[in-house]
Amino acid sequence: MYPHGMTKRGAGSGGRGLSVYVFPFDSFLISVFEFWTVHNENGLVISSSPFRCTAMTRVSNLMLLISLLLLILKGRRALCINTQHTFLIANDTFLKDGKPFRILGGEIHYFRVPAMYWEDRLLRAKSLGLNTVQTYVPWNLHEPEPDQLDLSELENYLKLAHKLDLLIMLRIGPYVCGEWDFGGFPAWLLAKQPPLRLRTSDASFLELVDKWWDTLLPTVVRFLYSRGGPVIMLQVENEYGSFGDDKLYLQHLVAQARYHLGDDVILYTTDGASKGNLENGSINSSNVYAAVDFATGSDPASAFLLQKLYNAPGKSPPLSAEFYTGWLTHWGERLAKTDAEGTASALADLLGVNGSVVLYMAHGGTNFGFSSGANTGGDSSEFQPDITSYDYDAPIGEAGDVSGEKFQALQKVLAQYHKSALPPSPPLPPRRQYGTVELTMVASIFDVLELLSKPSQGIQNEIPVYMEYLNQASGFILYQSVLPLHTKPGSQISVVEVHDRAQVYISLDETVSARKSDNLVFVGVMERWSMKSLALSSTTGKPGLQIYILVENMGRVNYGEYIFDPKGINCSVLLDEFPILNWRAHPIPLSDITVLSADFLQLQQQKGLHRRIIGNQMNLTTLSDSDFRGPSFFQGTLKIDSADGPADTFLSLRHWTKGVAFINGYNLGRFWPLRGPQCTLYIPAPLLKYGDNELVILELDRPNPDGIVELLDKGDFTCGNHTGTHMPLLSNKRRTPGWMVNNGL
Repeated sequence: MYPHGMTKRGAGSGGRGLSVYVFPFDSFLISVFEFWTVHNENGLVISSSPFRCTAMTRVSNLMLLISLLLLILKGRRALCINTQHTFLIANDTFLKDGKPFRILGGEIHYFRVPAMYWEDRLLRAKSLGLNTVQTYVPWNLHEPEPDQLDLSELENYLKLAHKLDLLIMLRIGPYVCGEWDFGGFPAWLLAKQPPLRLRTSDASFLELVDKWWDTLLPTVVRFLYSRGGPVIMLQVENEYGSFGDDKLYLQHLVAQARYHLGDDVILYTTDGASKGNLENGSINSSNVYAAVDFATGSDPASAFLLQKLYNAPGKSPPLSAEFYTGWLTHWGERLAKTDAEGTASALADLLGVNGSVVLYMAHGGTNFGFSSGANTGGDSSEFQPDITSYDYDAPIGEAGDVSGEKFQALQKVLAQYHKSALPPSPPLPPRRQYGTVELTMVASIFDVLELLSKPSQGIQNEIPVYMEYLNQASGFILYQSVLPLHTKPGSQISVVEVHDRAQVYISLDETVSARKSDNLVFVGVMERWSMKSLALSSTTGKPGLQIYILVENMGRVNYGEYIFDPKGINCSVLLDEFPILNWRAHPIPLSDITVLSADFLQLQQQKGLHRRIIGNQMNLTTLSDSDFRGPSFFQGTLKIDSADGPADTFLSLRHWTKGVAFINGYNLGRFWPLRGPQCTLYIPAPLLKYGDNELVILELDRPNPDGIVELLDKGDFTCGNHTGTHMPLLSNKRRTPGWMVNNGL
């Protein structure tokens, strides 16, 4: 006797004594054994003995049937594949729904573009001739703090791409690089003890990766092409062959991806087209595809022949997963530019050998806030922070421009691989030159520290600790202590290691109000790339005076061996070679500057708390006569009264020095026109509103003596002298892409 409605068929010649129970619905057979084989990862265990129902009541039979059906429905991933939607590899060819398909892709990062402009930028990509978009998924964006996950931004981007009939190649990491802070890792990983061995099979690290993917990948499953979604491929890790050779780590990632995604999606790796990179970074498995990247203009046929050696026979369609349309720029360098015709010629050569391609970048976007990363040279001190713009000299400019030569040249090449005419680009979003805005100095960072510090009273430690240890991801951190008894005029202050830039102050008042900006003397700056000691004067070299060190996080290293990059002061602060002890740290993340409302700051100014820093007289009408060195907030109002509403604009900070800018509380990013090349910060129209818009600038060094900024209708990258007077250029040692590593370049 068997559960009602079920009939038994013989187990066949398998010899395992299993029975197949056939449900008279859904028009298909369910084999218990096959189901267990495919879905054992869901924890379903089914006895190999036939059901023994002699003692079952009809209710028990029904309950058993319902339970079995629920388990089947819960784990029937392989049974839910839409056979009309397949994306496979066969005969060294991508097959979409059974037909040969050439990937004409471009990289567009949803996290570098305001959500309201996603559709605009994706439509421009289609008009360029692209059928696929590739994007990273940065872990730190979606889980900035442990267990605080939000994938809605990714989901919305995938939905929009699907709506626009664009396919998606998803680079799920967990490491992504991308000139993004910490290569996409969340900063809180740096606080784990003992320290994690990132990008390795370190069990503690993998446990955290698994937990992240346990949320990410079940979300991604719903968007797979086999489920009717846009995602055709998922990249595991990123250019790992340029970093390490821990195969257990890569195999673990693949196993986890297969656990969640099944076999109905292509997993891939990307590495530079050299033997060393591919040996270290590829999986050497028939079910993980190895893609390559290589220098624009090098021989694509040779690269694709090498690629075939690291894929199974018939499983190596030629693909350049990063075809460089431009390059990144660090502070202090000339803006990276590449030749349009040369880039188009290289693209034509690649497509001419039947290659597929992903343009890196198709549209770069902007490193808003504190999201930009950094690179290093020969050692950790050779620090190269990225500028705020991620224009990348891509065919679609930072603000959506498609009128340049590069867009036209690449479009002409890509159009040859379409049967019909390409769609036109949408009209460029309106731009406006709003003119001059006057700014007023309203507060020193010291005078509003209780409002900015998290927690307001700071945190006490025997020695300075780095910001991640204090659960701080970005921004600034202020360290405060007392000069010891052996302090004297001429004493030398030094920091063993500072990440990345420190401004040192001494208070001449030992009372409770010592920190007020009226009482502070600026001592000097210590920088990661040019460490030096600072001498105390006869005025400041006295025991018992308060010492303050404001440290700026300028972006974590995102590539290479020095990626473990905690910020702040990581070792001792020394006075004449002896450590200063007993420090109070004030984390200043600047994640919410609404606490510094205009009304409050004006009230504080009226109370006379923001007059000067000793030795650097501050007079708002004669700033040119001062040597102002106090980190201070400046505020102004951009009035928009046009009937057309807000338009895109560019905030020019020429004649300012270094700092961070905000519009209506939104962090536009870092500025450093003294170093260059970037003079302007892009302000997309969605960040503005009709009426009054509050502009706030934190100037760290010296403000524009005129106290003004300008709002322009185009970007400006002509600032700085690029001579290395503030930070070495390191002979243009930028992030080294995978194709350079192990090639002696």
